[in-house]
Amino acid sequence: MMKLKTITAFFAITWAVSTTVSAQKVSIYSTTSTERWVEKKQTLDKKTAGQADICVYPDSLLQNVVGFGGTFNELSWDALQCLSPAERDKVMAALFSEEGIHFALGRTPIGASDYAMGYYSYNDVKDDYTMRNFSIDRDRYILIPYIKEALKLRPDLKMWASPWTPPAWMKVNEHYSQKSSGIEGTEVGHNRLDPHRNLIGNVTGFKMQQGYLQAYAIYFSKYVQAYKQNGINIQMIMPQNEIAWTPCWPSCTWRPEDLAIFVNQYLGPQFEKDSIDTEIWMGTVNYPNPDYVRTFFKQKDSDKYVKGVGVQWTGMRALPAVHKEYPDYCYMQTENMCGNSENDWSALENTWNAVVHCFNNGVDSYIYWNMVLNETCKSWWDWAQNTLIIVDRKTGQVRYTDEYYLMKHLSHFVQPGSRLLKVSDDKNTLAFRSHDGKVVVVAYNPEEQERPCSFKVGSKYIRVILKGKSINTIVI
Repeated sequence: MMKLKTITAFFAITWAVSTTVSAQKVSIYSTTSTERWVEKKQTLDKKTAGQADICVYPDSLLQNVVGFGGTFNELSWDALQCLSPAERDKVMAALFSEEGIHFALGRTPIGASDYAMGYYSYNDVKDDYTMRNFSIDRDRYILIPYIKEALKLRPDLKMWASPWTPPAWMKVNEHYSQKSSGIEGTEVGHNRLDPHRNLIGNVTGFKMQQGYLQAYAIYFSKYVQAYKQNGINIQMIMPQNEIAWTPCWPSCTWRPEDLAIFVNQYLGPQFEKDSIDTEIWMGTVNYPNPDYVRTFFKQKDSDKYVKGVGVQWTGMRALPAVHKEYPDYCYMQTENMCGNSENDWSALENTWNAVVHCFNNGVDSYIYWNMVLNETCKSWWDWAQNTLIIVDRKTGQVRYTDEYYLMKHLSHFVQPGSRLLKVSDDKNTLAFRSHDGKVVVVAYNPEEQERPCSFKVGSKYIRVILKGKSINTIVI
């Protein structure tokens, strides 16, 4: 009788342990416009009745993920200076620490961007072809401290850079902009460009003579070396922000044939000469038509130095064709759509749709635009845009926008070394095999009403209630 009781007890304990093991707990994070980052635990279902709404295929591994990131701009650092050191540390931690978004990538401008505090370059001394007067002194007080604060939290942060404009004396119209702002007087945004000197249309704004091309290649080389001397490794550059746009702020258009000449005959060889291992990518492309990229790669030696292609949000419609035709390159979404300072749920939806489109068409990295702005969200040239975090200069209040939480739903879990996974619904769902082996499912419910949704992940099942208008991350 004692033997029978012992056997019964053994099987009871074994069954209990088996039940505990099979009842795997899953972490679910949900965000709506009124409830942010709500976490709960849920047990996997043994099976689901009928067919699952969404199937994730954990063994169907797609592209490697390099990561998500944001852009360092002067006006962002200026907004952060309105906070106490403790509050500023909290904001930086929200962006770069393991508890926050944990951005893995950072972008920084080479000279002035449209979110600089006015125009500048690293050498505005006309006809200084040897770059004797090259200097990054301005950055030592603004951009470099900003980046170094991020590096304290994320020492392996990968940085890349691109110019909005060459030094003005290297341009055809000898002005940092492509066209007049049309603003008179001394208002912010007045670029003082005579409309007769506008450069609009399919033109190259850079002076294509050999002396200027060689000087500009040296300019890039000195930039990378100067930043390295200041403790920041620029791992990749793209030769021009928004190659095909002619706004009234720092900008320069390039015909693809001319950009190829600069990269293949000057920039690439200069990096080789100076033993610089910084990668050169083609970009940033803001043409929705893939012909720009096609024309560039048709030029001689275009595959010699270029390692990847960067596509800005207005150019992401070119991705399907470009990635299909040039599958051996890496692809990055270089700048999230700017918006018009909505900073609301509609901005989140637009960004979510862009993220899904880009990853489903081959990108391995995604860059948000401004991470932090003041309460106006305005550029120096008077365009108010979206941001992740808003700092009110008068009250010191810090507001985290809906897009902040979207980025956290993605980047917090999907770190470098993750892999995109195949899913049955690729419109409102993304799935990844994370760097630590977990499956991360990010699902969006665009409907106003909550809805039940069943997920099949390999042989595992879970049924989740997705709140109306919510972004959700399920970690299995």
